[in-house]
Amino acid sequence: MSSLPGRRPVVPESVSEFLASPRFTSVLSMAAIGMAFSTHVLRSTIGWPGLIGALCGLVVLAAASFIAQRHYIEWHGLLPISLIAFVVWCALTVLWTDYQWTAVSGVVYQVAFAFLGVYIALVRDTIQVVRAVGDVLRVLLTASLVLEVLSGILLDLPIRFLGIQGNIAHGGPIQGLFGTRNQLSIVALIAFVTFLVELRTRSVLQRRAIPSILLAVLCLALAHSPVIAAVLVVVAVATLALYGLRKVPPHARPYVQWSLAIVTLAIAVLCYVFRTGVINLLNARADFSVRYDTWIQMWQMIPLRELQGWGWVGLWRHNLVPFASIDFFSGSTHSNGLNAFLDVYLQTGLVGLVAFLVLLALAFSRAWVLASNKRTVVHVWLPLVLIALLSTSLFESSILIESGWLLVVVCAVKAAQSLSWRDALPHRAPTRAAEDL
Repeated sequence: MSSLPGRRPVVPESVSEFLASPRFTSVLSMAAIGMAFSTHVLRSTIGWPGLIGALCGLVVLAAASFIAQRHYIEWHGLLPISLIAFVVWCALTVLWTDYQWTAVSGVVYQVAFAFLGVYIALVRDTIQVVRAVGDVLRVLLTASLVLEVLSGILLDLPIRFLGIQGNIAHGGPIQGLFGTRNQLSIVALIAFVTFLVELRTRSVLQRRAIPSILLAVLCLALAHSPVIAAVLVVVAVATLALYGLRKVPPHARPYVQWSLAIVTLAIAVLCYVFRTGVINLLNARADFSVRYDTWIQMWQMIPLRELQGWGWVGLWRHNLVPFASIDFFSGSTHSNGLNAFLDVYLQTGLVGLVAFLVLLALAFSRAWVLASNKRTVVHVWLPLVLIALLSTSLFESSILIESGWLLVVVCAVKAAQSLSWRDALPHRAPTRAAEDL
Protein backbone atom coordinates (compact mmCIF):
# COMPACT_ATOMS: atom_id res chain seq x y z
CA MET A 1 0.00 0.00 0.00
CA SER A 2 1.43 3.38 -0.98
CA SER A 3 2.23 5.89 1.73
CA LEU A 4 0.11 9.03 2.10
CA PRO A 5 1.47 12.31 0.67
CA GLY A 6 3.50 14.30 3.20
CA ARG A 7 4.20 11.30 5.40
CA ARG A 8 7.62 9.74 5.78
CA PRO A 9 7.95 6.23 4.37
CA VAL A 10 7.80 3.58 7.07
CA VAL A 11 10.45 0.88 7.10
CA PRO A 12 8.80 -2.53 7.20
CA GLU A 13 8.96 -4.13 10.62
CA SER A 14 10.56 -7.26 9.19
CA VAL A 15 13.48 -5.18 7.84
CA SER A 16 13.99 -3.45 11.20
CA GLU A 17 13.93 -6.78 13.01
CA PHE A 18 16.47 -8.19 10.57
CA LEU A 19 18.83 -5.21 10.98
CA ALA A 20 18.56 -5.46 14.76
CA SER A 21 18.87 -9.24 14.94
CA PRO A 22 21.84 -10.85 16.73
CA ARG A 23 22.77 -12.82 13.61
CA PHE A 24 22.99 -9.69 11.44
CA THR A 25 25.02 -7.74 14.01
CA SER A 26 27.34 -10.73 14.41
CA VAL A 27 27.95 -11.11 10.68
CA LEU A 28 28.35 -7.36 10.15
CA SER A 29 30.80 -7.06 13.04
CA MET A 30 32.90 -9.91 11.68
CA ALA A 31 32.81 -8.41 8.18
CA ALA A 32 34.00 -5.05 9.53
CA ILE A 33 36.85 -6.65 11.46
CA GLY A 34 37.81 -8.77 8.46
CA MET A 35 37.85 -5.76 6.16
CA ALA A 36 39.96 -3.74 8.61
CA PHE A 37 42.62 -6.46 8.78
CA SER A 38 42.50 -7.12 5.01
CA THR A 39 43.04 -3.59 3.70
CA HIS A 40 46.42 -4.46 2.18
CA VAL A 41 44.90 -7.37 0.25
CA LEU A 42 41.93 -5.29 -0.88
CA ARG A 43 44.15 -2.44 -2.10
CA SER A 44 46.41 -4.93 -3.89
CA THR A 45 43.56 -6.74 -5.66
CA ILE A 46 40.65 -4.33 -6.24
CA GLY A 47 42.45 -1.06 -5.55
CA TRP A 48 41.45 1.96 -3.52
CA PRO A 49 38.03 2.30 -5.21
CA GLY A 50 37.11 -1.25 -4.20
CA LEU A 51 38.33 -0.75 -0.64
CA ILE A 52 36.44 2.53 -0.27
CA GLY A 53 33.33 0.93 -1.71
CA ALA A 54 33.50 -1.94 0.78
CA LEU A 55 34.09 0.48 3.64
CA CYS A 56 31.16 2.68 2.63
CA GLY A 57 28.89 -0.33 2.32
CA LEU A 58 29.76 -1.50 5.83
CA VAL A 59 29.27 1.99 7.26
CA VAL A 60 25.82 2.26 5.66
CA LEU A 61 24.79 -1.15 7.00
CA ALA A 62 26.11 -0.30 10.48
CA ALA A 63 24.21 2.99 10.45
CA ALA A 64 21.00 1.19 9.44
CA SER A 65 21.54 -1.36 12.20
CA PHE A 66 22.11 1.47 14.70
CA ILE A 67 18.82 3.08 13.68
CA ALA A 68 16.96 -0.22 13.98
CA GLN A 69 18.33 -0.67 17.52
CA ARG A 70 18.06 2.93 18.67
CA HIS A 71 15.47 2.11 21.36
CA TYR A 72 17.54 -0.71 22.83
CA ILE A 73 20.94 0.97 23.09
CA GLU A 74 22.15 2.96 26.09
CA TRP A 75 23.41 6.13 24.41
CA HIS A 76 24.20 7.99 27.64
CA GLY A 77 27.96 8.45 27.94
CA LEU A 78 28.49 6.15 24.98
CA LEU A 79 31.62 7.71 23.50
CA PRO A 80 34.68 8.59 25.59
CA ILE A 81 35.19 12.36 25.46
CA SER A 82 38.91 11.77 24.87
CA LEU A 83 38.09 9.86 21.67
CA ILE A 84 35.78 12.61 20.46
CA ALA A 85 38.37 15.28 21.25
CA PHE A 86 41.12 13.58 19.26
CA VAL A 87 38.93 12.91 16.21
CA VAL A 88 37.53 16.46 16.27
CA TRP A 89 41.03 17.96 16.42
CA CYS A 90 42.14 15.81 13.49
CA ALA A 91 39.13 17.14 11.57
CA LEU A 92 39.95 20.74 12.53
CA THR A 93 43.40 20.46 10.93
CA VAL A 94 41.59 20.62 7.59
CA LEU A 95 41.11 24.34 8.22
CA TRP A 96 44.81 25.27 8.07
CA THR A 97 46.51 22.50 6.14
CA ASP A 98 48.02 23.09 2.68
CA TYR A 99 46.38 19.92 1.31
CA GLN A 100 42.75 20.32 2.33
CA TRP A 101 41.09 17.76 0.07
CA THR A 102 43.62 15.11 1.01
CA ALA A 103 43.12 15.94 4.68
CA VAL A 104 39.34 15.69 4.25
CA SER A 105 39.71 12.22 2.74
CA GLY A 106 42.06 11.20 5.57
CA VAL A 107 39.63 12.39 8.24
CA VAL A 108 36.66 10.67 6.57
CA TYR A 109 38.70 7.45 6.34
CA GLN A 110 39.57 7.72 10.03
CA VAL A 111 35.98 8.49 11.08
CA ALA A 112 34.61 5.57 9.04
CA PHE A 113 36.78 3.04 10.89
CA ALA A 114 36.00 4.75 14.19
CA PHE A 115 32.28 4.46 13.46
CA LEU A 116 32.64 0.74 12.76
CA GLY A 117 34.64 0.35 15.97
CA VAL A 118 31.90 2.08 17.98
CA TYR A 119 29.29 -0.14 16.34
CA ILE A 120 31.18 -3.32 17.19
CA ALA A 121 31.79 -2.23 20.78
CA LEU A 122 28.18 -1.25 21.31
CA VAL A 123 26.29 -4.19 19.84
CA ARG A 124 28.69 -6.98 20.85
CA ASP A 125 29.74 -8.25 24.28
CA THR A 126 33.48 -8.42 24.99
CA ILE A 127 33.49 -12.19 24.57
CA GLN A 128 31.67 -11.80 21.25
CA VAL A 129 34.27 -9.27 20.10
CA VAL A 130 37.04 -11.70 21.08
CA ARG A 131 35.36 -14.51 19.16
CA ALA A 132 34.90 -12.32 16.07
CA VAL A 133 38.55 -11.16 16.09
CA GLY A 134 39.70 -14.74 16.70
CA ASP A 135 37.67 -16.18 13.82
CA VAL A 136 38.88 -13.48 11.40
CA LEU A 137 42.56 -13.82 12.33
CA ARG A 138 42.42 -17.63 12.16
CA VAL A 139 41.36 -17.36 8.53
CA LEU A 140 43.83 -14.60 7.60
CA LEU A 141 46.85 -16.22 9.25
CA THR A 142 46.03 -19.59 7.72
CA ALA A 143 45.64 -18.00 4.29
CA SER A 144 48.94 -16.19 4.82
CA LEU A 145 50.81 -19.43 5.46
CA VAL A 146 49.10 -21.18 2.54
CA LEU A 147 50.15 -18.40 0.15
CA GLU A 148 53.67 -18.35 1.57
CA VAL A 149 53.98 -22.12 0.99
CA LEU A 150 52.56 -21.71 -2.51
CA SER A 151 55.00 -18.90 -3.30
CA GLY A 152 58.14 -20.16 -1.58
CA ILE A 153 57.90 -23.94 -1.98
CA LEU A 154 55.41 -25.01 -4.65
CA LEU A 155 55.99 -22.24 -7.21
CA ASP A 156 59.29 -20.81 -5.95
CA LEU A 157 58.17 -17.40 -7.19
CA PRO A 158 57.27 -14.24 -5.29
CA ILE A 159 53.67 -13.01 -5.38
CA ARG A 160 54.62 -9.42 -6.05
CA PHE A 161 51.21 -7.77 -6.05
CA LEU A 162 50.65 -9.01 -2.48
CA GLY A 163 54.20 -8.25 -1.36
CA ILE A 164 54.96 -11.92 -0.64
CA GLN A 165 58.65 -12.60 -1.29
CA GLY A 166 58.49 -16.40 -0.98
CA ASN A 167 61.16 -16.84 1.71
CA ILE A 168 59.43 -19.53 3.74
CA ALA A 169 61.66 -22.27 2.32
CA HIS A 170 64.62 -20.45 3.87
CA GLY A 171 62.88 -20.03 7.21
CA GLY A 172 61.58 -16.52 6.52
CA PRO A 173 61.06 -13.67 6.82
CA ILE A 174 57.50 -13.94 5.59
CA GLN A 175 54.92 -11.20 5.01
CA GLY A 176 51.67 -13.10 4.50
CA LEU A 177 48.62 -11.05 3.58
CA PHE A 178 49.79 -7.98 5.48
CA GLY A 179 52.46 -6.47 3.24
CA THR A 180 55.42 -6.43 5.65
CA ARG A 181 56.88 -8.77 8.21
CA ASN A 182 56.38 -6.22 10.98
CA GLN A 183 52.68 -5.87 10.22
CA LEU A 184 52.31 -9.67 10.08
CA SER A 185 54.01 -9.86 13.48
CA ILE A 186 51.65 -7.30 15.00
CA VAL A 187 48.61 -9.17 13.70
CA ALA A 188 50.03 -12.51 14.86
CA LEU A 189 50.67 -11.11 18.33
CA ILE A 190 47.10 -9.80 18.62
CA ALA A 191 45.91 -13.19 17.38
CA PHE A 192 48.07 -14.95 19.99
CA VAL A 193 46.51 -12.90 22.80
CA THR A 194 43.03 -13.47 21.38
CA PHE A 195 43.49 -17.23 21.04
CA LEU A 196 44.81 -17.49 24.61
CA VAL A 197 41.75 -15.64 25.93
CA GLU A 198 39.51 -17.94 23.88
CA LEU A 199 41.22 -20.92 25.46
CA ARG A 200 41.01 -19.57 29.03
CA THR A 201 37.35 -18.59 28.66
CA ARG A 202 36.51 -21.88 26.92
CA SER A 203 34.65 -19.96 24.27
CA VAL A 204 36.04 -22.35 21.67
CA LEU A 205 36.97 -26.01 21.92
CA GLN A 206 40.57 -26.93 22.77
CA ARG A 207 40.97 -28.70 19.44
CA ARG A 208 40.48 -25.32 17.79
CA ALA A 209 42.15 -23.04 20.33
CA ILE A 210 45.46 -24.91 20.66
CA PRO A 211 46.17 -25.20 16.90
CA SER A 212 45.25 -21.53 16.60
CA ILE A 213 47.84 -20.60 19.25
CA LEU A 214 50.46 -22.68 17.44
CA LEU A 215 49.51 -20.96 14.18
CA ALA A 216 50.10 -17.54 15.71
CA VAL A 217 53.43 -18.66 17.22
CA LEU A 218 54.57 -20.06 13.87
CA CYS A 219 53.74 -16.80 12.09
CA LEU A 220 55.62 -14.84 14.75
CA ALA A 221 58.67 -17.10 14.39
CA LEU A 222 58.73 -17.00 10.58
CA ALA A 223 58.24 -13.24 10.39
CA HIS A 224 61.67 -12.63 12.01
CA SER A 225 60.63 -9.16 13.13
CA PRO A 226 63.16 -7.58 15.51
CA VAL A 227 60.52 -5.05 16.51
CA ILE A 228 58.11 -7.65 17.85
CA ALA A 229 60.70 -9.39 20.04
CA ALA A 230 60.67 -6.58 22.60
CA VAL A 231 56.88 -6.29 22.35
CA LEU A 232 56.54 -9.99 23.15
CA VAL A 233 58.50 -9.48 26.35
CA VAL A 234 56.33 -6.51 27.32
CA VAL A 235 53.09 -8.43 26.68
CA ALA A 236 54.36 -11.49 28.55
CA VAL A 237 55.36 -9.42 31.61
CA ALA A 238 52.02 -7.57 31.53
CA THR A 239 50.16 -10.89 31.37
CA LEU A 240 52.02 -12.21 34.41
CA ALA A 241 51.48 -8.94 36.29
CA LEU A 242 47.78 -8.97 35.51
CA TYR A 243 47.47 -12.61 36.52
CA GLY A 244 49.16 -11.92 39.86
CA LEU A 245 47.14 -8.76 40.40
CA ARG A 246 43.87 -10.63 40.00
CA LYS A 247 44.96 -12.89 42.89
CA VAL A 248 45.64 -9.96 45.25
CA PRO A 249 42.88 -9.21 47.82
CA PRO A 250 40.75 -6.21 46.77
CA HIS A 251 41.79 -4.06 49.75
CA ALA A 252 45.50 -4.39 48.85
CA ARG A 253 45.06 -4.06 45.09
CA PRO A 254 45.45 -0.24 44.85
CA TYR A 255 48.85 -0.38 46.57
CA VAL A 256 50.03 -3.12 44.22
CA GLN A 257 48.73 -1.11 41.24
CA TRP A 258 50.80 1.93 42.21
CA SER A 259 53.85 -0.25 42.85
CA LEU A 260 53.52 -1.77 39.39
CA ALA A 261 53.19 1.69 37.86
CA ILE A 262 56.37 2.90 39.58
CA VAL A 263 58.33 -0.21 38.56
CA THR A 264 57.09 0.09 34.97
CA LEU A 265 58.15 3.73 34.79
CA ALA A 266 61.59 2.88 36.20
CA ILE A 267 62.07 0.08 33.65
CA ALA A 268 61.00 2.40 30.82
CA VAL A 269 63.55 5.01 31.93
CA LEU A 270 66.31 2.38 32.13
CA CYS A 271 65.44 1.06 28.66
CA TYR A 272 65.72 4.58 27.28
CA VAL A 273 69.03 5.26 29.04
CA PHE A 274 70.52 1.97 27.81
CA ARG A 275 68.67 1.97 24.48
CA THR A 276 71.81 1.18 22.49
CA GLY A 277 72.39 -2.02 24.45
CA VAL A 278 68.73 -2.99 24.09
CA ILE A 279 68.87 -2.48 20.33
CA ASN A 280 72.04 -4.62 20.08
CA LEU A 281 70.46 -7.30 22.27
CA LEU A 282 67.49 -7.50 19.91
CA ASN A 283 69.79 -7.52 16.86
CA ALA A 284 67.75 -4.65 15.47
CA ARG A 285 70.44 -2.12 14.62
CA ALA A 286 69.83 -2.25 10.85
CA ASP A 287 66.08 -2.02 11.28
CA PHE A 288 66.42 0.78 13.81
CA SER A 289 68.81 2.83 11.67
CA VAL A 290 66.18 3.08 8.91
CA ARG A 291 63.64 4.31 11.43
CA TYR A 292 66.11 6.69 13.02
CA ASP A 293 66.78 8.44 9.72
CA THR A 294 63.05 8.93 9.19
CA TRP A 295 62.51 10.16 12.76
CA ILE A 296 65.32 12.72 12.43
CA GLN A 297 63.70 14.20 9.34
CA MET A 298 60.30 14.27 11.08
CA TRP A 299 61.88 16.20 13.96
CA GLN A 300 63.16 18.70 11.42
CA MET A 301 59.63 19.31 10.08
CA ILE A 302 57.67 19.31 13.34
CA PRO A 303 58.91 22.71 14.67
CA LEU A 304 57.70 24.45 11.52
CA ARG A 305 54.09 23.81 12.63
CA GLU A 306 54.59 22.58 16.14
CA LEU A 307 51.29 23.58 17.75
CA GLN A 308 48.73 22.82 15.06
CA GLY A 309 50.53 20.29 12.85
CA TRP A 310 50.68 19.95 9.06
CA GLY A 311 47.23 18.37 8.71
CA TRP A 312 45.84 14.90 9.29
CA VAL A 313 46.15 12.39 6.44
CA GLY A 314 46.65 9.05 8.22
CA LEU A 315 48.53 7.17 5.52
CA TRP A 316 51.32 9.31 4.11
CA ARG A 317 50.96 10.91 0.67
CA HIS A 318 54.40 10.98 -0.89
CA ASN A 319 53.63 13.80 -3.33
CA LEU A 320 52.89 16.25 -0.52
CA VAL A 321 55.03 18.33 1.81
CA PRO A 322 56.23 17.43 4.44
CA PHE A 323 56.10 13.72 3.54
CA ALA A 324 57.94 14.09 0.24
CA SER A 325 60.71 16.05 1.98
CA ILE A 326 61.06 13.43 4.71
CA ASP A 327 61.31 10.64 2.13
CA PHE A 328 63.88 12.56 0.10
CA PHE A 329 66.25 13.43 2.94
CA SER A 330 65.92 10.11 4.76
CA GLY A 331 66.55 8.15 1.59
CA SER A 332 63.61 5.76 2.07
CA THR A 333 59.88 5.73 1.44
CA HIS A 334 57.32 4.60 4.02
CA SER A 335 53.56 4.68 4.30
CA ASN A 336 53.80 6.17 7.79
CA GLY A 337 56.25 7.70 10.24
CA LEU A 338 57.23 4.37 11.86
CA ASN A 339 56.31 5.86 15.23
CA ALA A 340 52.69 6.64 16.07
CA PHE A 341 53.49 9.43 18.52
CA LEU A 342 55.85 11.28 16.18
CA ASP A 343 53.36 10.72 13.38
CA VAL A 344 50.55 12.33 15.38
CA TYR A 345 52.89 15.15 16.44
CA LEU A 346 53.80 15.83 12.81
CA GLN A 347 50.25 15.72 11.45
CA THR A 348 48.20 17.22 14.30
CA GLY A 349 50.77 19.18 16.32
CA LEU A 350 51.23 19.39 20.06
CA VAL A 351 47.50 19.75 20.72
CA GLY A 352 46.73 16.58 18.79
CA LEU A 353 49.55 14.69 20.48
CA VAL A 354 48.24 15.60 23.94
CA ALA A 355 44.70 14.56 22.94
CA PHE A 356 46.04 11.27 21.57
CA LEU A 357 48.04 10.55 24.73
CA VAL A 358 45.00 11.30 26.92
CA LEU A 359 42.88 8.96 24.79
CA LEU A 360 45.38 6.11 25.13
CA ALA A 361 46.03 6.73 28.83
CA LEU A 362 42.34 6.70 29.74
CA ALA A 363 41.56 3.70 27.55
CA PHE A 364 44.43 1.67 28.98
CA SER A 365 43.91 2.66 32.63
CA ARG A 366 40.20 1.84 32.44
CA ALA A 367 40.86 -1.46 30.68
CA TRP A 368 43.58 -2.40 33.19
CA VAL A 369 41.43 -1.60 36.24
CA LEU A 370 38.50 -3.45 34.69
CA ALA A 371 40.61 -6.54 33.99
CA SER A 372 42.19 -6.57 37.46
CA ASN A 373 38.87 -6.18 39.30
CA LYS A 374 36.45 -8.27 37.24
CA ARG A 375 36.33 -11.99 37.86
CA THR A 376 35.65 -12.88 34.22
CA VAL A 377 38.86 -13.69 32.36
CA VAL A 378 37.63 -12.21 29.08
CA HIS A 379 38.25 -8.67 30.38
CA VAL A 380 42.03 -9.20 30.21
CA TRP A 381 41.76 -9.07 26.42
CA LEU A 382 41.26 -5.29 26.42
CA PRO A 383 44.46 -4.24 28.26
CA LEU A 384 46.64 -6.91 26.63
CA VAL A 385 45.59 -5.85 23.12
CA LEU A 386 46.17 -2.21 24.04
CA ILE A 387 49.62 -3.07 25.43
CA ALA A 388 50.51 -4.86 22.19
CA LEU A 389 49.34 -1.88 20.14
CA LEU A 390 51.01 0.70 22.38
CA SER A 391 54.32 -1.17 22.40
CA THR A 392 54.42 -1.54 18.63
CA SER A 393 53.41 2.11 18.20
CA LEU A 394 56.98 3.04 19.14
CA PHE A 395 58.16 1.39 15.90
CA GLU A 396 55.08 1.43 13.66
CA SER A 397 52.12 3.78 13.14
CA SER A 398 49.56 1.05 12.48
CA ILE A 399 47.68 2.06 15.64
CA LEU A 400 46.53 5.21 13.82
CA ILE A 401 44.83 3.58 10.84
CA GLU A 402 42.57 0.73 9.80
CA SER A 403 42.74 -2.39 12.01
CA GLY A 404 44.92 -0.80 14.71
CA TRP A 405 42.67 2.26 14.98
CA LEU A 406 39.55 0.07 14.93
CA LEU A 407 40.86 -1.97 17.88
CA VAL A 408 41.79 1.18 19.83
CA VAL A 409 38.24 2.50 19.40
CA VAL A 410 36.70 -0.84 20.39
CA CYS A 411 38.86 -1.10 23.51
CA ALA A 412 38.31 2.56 24.48
CA VAL A 413 34.53 2.34 24.15
CA LYS A 414 34.30 -1.04 25.88
CA ALA A 415 36.40 0.17 28.82
CA ALA A 416 34.43 3.42 29.08
CA GLN A 417 31.14 1.52 29.13
CA SER A 418 32.09 0.02 32.47
CA LEU A 419 34.31 2.76 33.93
CA SER A 420 33.20 6.27 33.01
CA TRP A 421 32.73 9.27 35.28
CA ARG A 422 29.47 9.97 33.41
CA ASP A 423 27.91 6.87 34.97
CA ALA A 424 27.26 8.99 38.07
CA LEU A 425 25.01 11.31 36.06
CA PRO A 426 21.27 10.55 35.87
CA HIS A 427 20.19 8.78 32.71
CA ARG A 428 17.41 6.63 31.31
CA ALA A 429 17.96 2.91 31.06
CA PRO A 430 17.48 1.33 27.62
CA THR A 431 14.49 -0.81 26.85
CA ARG A 432 16.70 -3.77 26.21
CA ALA A 433 20.35 -4.20 27.22
CA ALA A 434 22.87 -3.88 24.43
CA GLU A 435 24.54 -7.08 25.62
CA ASP A 436 21.46 -9.04 24.66
CA LEU A 437 21.74 -8.05 21.00
